[in-house]
Amino acid sequence: MSRPVNLRKAAQGRECTIRVPGVCCFDPDTSVLTHYRLAGLCGTGIKPNDYVAAIGCNRCHDAVDGRIKTEFTREELKLMHAEGVFRTLEIWKKEGFIG
Repeated sequence: MSRPVNLRKAAQGRECTIRVPGVCCFDPDTSVLTHYRLAGLCGTGIKPNDYVAAIGCNRCHDAVDGRIKTEFTREELKLMHAEGVFRTLEIWKKEGFIG
């Protein structure tokens, strides 16, 4: 059996999949695994599973986590983040990290 891939490390240096318009810096050097917060999957001090995360540049990560103000509602940002999770899952699948 092969060793599992560290998705947090695999996200580094990749194109942002969240892509918040007017916010995304498109700088792969700032990309990290950006976990999607959803009741029942996380809590205080508990991050969701690494499969429930998008590759995000530092600006998009700050936007979806509420650290910077944007023109978008919280619901719109959650949708952009969720779409980023789907794009990221497709990347992991194409690269054989998930089945």
